[in-house]
Amino acid sequence: MVVLGIDPGFATIGYGVIEELNGVKRTLDYGAIKTPKELTFPERLCLIERGVQTLIKKFKPDEIALEELFFNTNITTGINVAHARGVIVATCYKNCQKLFEYTPLQIKQALTGYGRAEKKQIQYMTANLLGLAKIPRPDDAADALAVALTHLNTKRFAPSFGIK
Repeated sequence: MVVLGIDPGFATIGYGVIEELNGVKRTLDYGAIKTPKELTFPERLCLIERGVQTLIKKFKPDEIALEELFFNTNITTGINVAHARGVIVATCYKNCQKLFEYTPLQIKQALTGYGRAEKKQIQYMTANLLGLAKIPRPDDAADALAVALTHLNTKRFAPSFGIK
């Protein structure tokens, strides 16, 4: 099974692709789709759509896992990210109807056993569980791998997290 994990954003969208065969997880790729701030808002959304489509065509994921949005400060940034997330959800759903979402709390719980774990703990566990020599960069890519890993580790509960 191949899972594409996505950490939604507007300027930077993290992605991580993990394959699981016979219980063994292997990182296929990770990185970020970046949208330059000098582009217009619609151009940036189109760039996000093309980037996600390219990933789906390249890796042909069986399932896609997204991190749910969580905002606590800047509402303007939140609105832009929400628009970008809408593009991401629509693009993913058009190309792979098996789409699941996880809250930051669920991801922390799944990877560390503690729902209030710090970002560094999640990054360390992600690298450790995937046998990576170092913590993936940028942080958005590490977050996306954590989402994909969470999905693989909890997929028996997957219907509870599916986007309807």
